Amino acid sequence: MMQVKKQLLPTAFTRAANVDSTFAYMGSLMTFFAKGSETSGRFALMEYYTKPGNEPPSHIHEREHELYFVLEGTMRFYCEDKTLDIGGGDVVFLPQGKAHAFTCTTDVVRTLILVQAAGKDAVGLDSYFLAMGEPAGSMVLPESAVTYAVDDPEYAIRVGASTGIRILSPSETQRALPQYPGFGVPVH
Repeated sequence: MMQVKKQLLPTAFTRAANVDSTFAYMGSLMTFFAKGSETSGRFALMEYYTKPGNEPPSHIHEREHELYFVLEGTMRFYCEDKTLDIGGGDVVFLPQGKAHAFTCTTDVVRTLILVQAAGKDAVGLDSYFLAMGEPAGSMVLPESAVTYAVDDPEYAIRVGASTGIRILSPSETQRALPQYPGFGVPVH
């Protein structure tokens, strides 16, 4: 007789933004309100607290859609042929499979990031952040942290590939996002 593997169903929980739920990630803080491992891989919800210079390079999510809701500050997103400026109370939606990048256009940015599975694969962005970060020592942005601007990109590329995130090369970025000024270029 064939046994059917029982799938674990999510259970109810609460979580607060505190040092226990937060990781230091590439000069920023990432609070994990809901991880994919807690939602049967269907979505993850995180708060991202950052500043200019800590942004990731251009990339593509191969497994999920991504939605940002800005709590504080302003950001400029580049996706498809669009340049999208958003601030407190605004939302930007970035579809799965589309190259995108962003810059912080104020001194501090706080945003909620919701990722939702776009197919049969579980979300991977939360796993990427966890692998790239370490438990936070405080809820204050790190002063002298390793960021994408000074880190060896090979590790991020490998972690990204294992979690459904494809980091683009400069030439791929130029083709996919010709309006993007380039990684590390401040925009105000």
